[in-house]
Amino acid sequence: MKPGSGVKASVPSLSHPHGGRPVVTPSAPTGSRASTLDADDVHLVHRRTKALAGVSLHVEPGETVAVVGPNGSGKTSLLRIMAGITQPDRGRALIDGRELHSIGDRERAQIVACMTQEEHTDLPFTAREVLLLARTATMSDWRPYRTEDHRAVEDLADSWDLGDLLDRSLQQMSGGERRRVLLARTFAQGTRTVILDEPTNHLDLRYQHDLLERLSASSRTALVALHDLDLAAAYCDRVVLMEGGRVVADGPPDRVLTATAVETVYGVRARRADLDGRVRILIGR
Repeated sequence: MKPGSGVKASVPSLSHPHGGRPVVTPSAPTGSRASTLDADDVHLVHRRTKALAGVSLHVEPGETVAVVGPNGSGKTSLLRIMAGITQPDRGRALIDGRELHSIGDRERAQIVACMTQEEHTDLPFTAREVLLLARTATMSDWRPYRTEDHRAVEDLADSWDLGDLLDRSLQQMSGGERRRVLLARTFAQGTRTVILDEPTNHLDLRYQHDLLERLSASSRTALVALHDLDLAAAYCDRVVLMEGGRVVADGPPDRVLTATAVETVYGVRARRADLDGRVRILIGR
């Protein structure tokens, strides 16, 4: 946890990366500080069903906030709005006080990176090409790739343990391997804010914890939908618990993740154990 703690807008289009591309950006966060995220009385109807009903949320600069709740509780709808992909029917989604839907695609890609649940990976791109595209997603000046661009991708691959995957097509990878490449792509944009919808899906335990450790230790503002309550408790500054398109609890993990709250929202028998200052949720008998 951080000290003091208790994609339209961001996903580059997969046009072929060879030849002239925009000037690259570093994969480390750019800008002077992390951003503030706000949802202000957000409502959304999806397929005649009320997906969100008056959701309000505030994320401080540099916070890692987990959004948890059962399927259909509104997590994905909320994250898509906070990434600027979906416009709410009512209410506002703001980054640093600016309405996200009013910010152009290229500028939005410079300030927030998003990985959705379902990423389209049906094109025959290699991991190397995907990472190069991510580094160039936010710039407007065009030029061929340079040696430093490829060196940066090699460094990124080493950091994310992708060395053996760089020249393999995403179509030839397992679900977990593709997920790791797409996560590295999200971080490669160099934004101060990241929004991740169930990013641990398909990942081995090692890589699940590695991802949350990266977020917790970074200076980025992060809004993350998770199913694993133990991961949310271990690595996130705050937990937002959702049910039926509403926020039913919001606060530090030890206050939100009570046995009663989990039983009520998820409809399961739950017990809570506090081990060495860490909340653990035990499901079942």
